[in-house]
Amino acid sequence: MLNYLWAGMIVIGIVYAACTGHIVEVTNAALDSSKEAITLCITMAGVMAFWTGLMEIAQRGGLIRALTGRMAPVLKFLFPGLPVGHPAREHIATNFIANVLGLGWAATPAGLRAMEELGKLEEDRRAGRAAGPARKRGIASNEMCTFLIINISSLQLIPVNVIAYRSQYGSVNPAAIVGAGILATSVSTGAAILFCRVMERKRRA
Repeated sequence: MLNYLWAGMIVIGIVYAACTGHIVEVTNAALDSSKEAITLCITMAGVMAFWTGLMEIAQRGGLIRALTGRMAPVLKFLFPGLPVGHPAREHIATNFIANVLGLGWAATPAGLRAMEELGKLEEDRRAGRAAGPARKRGIASNEMCTFLIINISSLQLIPVNVIAYRSQYGSVNPAAIVGAGILATSVSTGAAILFCRVMERKRRA
């Protein structure tokens, strides 16, 4: 759907520019934007390599495992049905830490592994309920839904991506967005947690 939307906007823009005599400006803008896109990609590649490398060092050095232990109360509150010591816990913690630092690209692999482990947990639960009423296959568990929604809301203390974009486009103070980002993502994460709790109660009712 988005492909059709963007294609339609591009076609409409080109047709309008041709009809109003501004096709030269459109051509120049396309060339300038292409050059700018390459520059932005190189900038973001450097930022990505730096922060992803730091996350890998933290994980291999045991820092992520230590932080997972510190986050145990938070994980217990968000995922009360997740067994202590389950492999998904470390992946969820890694994902949350990466998101808090604004590292969406570093959070994605951990998020995929967390969902895989949560899926295995649901399969085990389904096997344990085999003697009882069957549950439809393919329905996400409460933990999977909660993790997905909180991941989308993405609490961020350091929005690295936005700071890099602002720096690339000549902002005088690229980090000025930090305060607004913390406020906005705190509200979105709070709303996500509240939604999960309400839906979980409805599901149990």
